Amino acid sequence: MATNLSLDPKLIERALEVSGERTKKAAVTLALEEFIARRRQRAIIDLMGKLEWDPSFDYKKERSRK
Repeated sequence: MATNLSLDPKLIERALEVSGERTKKAAVTLALEEFIARRRQRAIIDLMGKLEWDPSFDYKKERSRK
């Protein structure tokens, strides 16, 4: 999907430097992938302490389920 964006040239140059990518497209794609991954990680971290653990759950037994 073609998209035209007006991006800060200094940010693009810094992204190229730190990412090691050769093209602007690759650097922006990598940045977006990392942004999404970090947001997903944050959502998982936010669940810490909010889920109830079943002490009778046997994860080893569940692994061998066929």
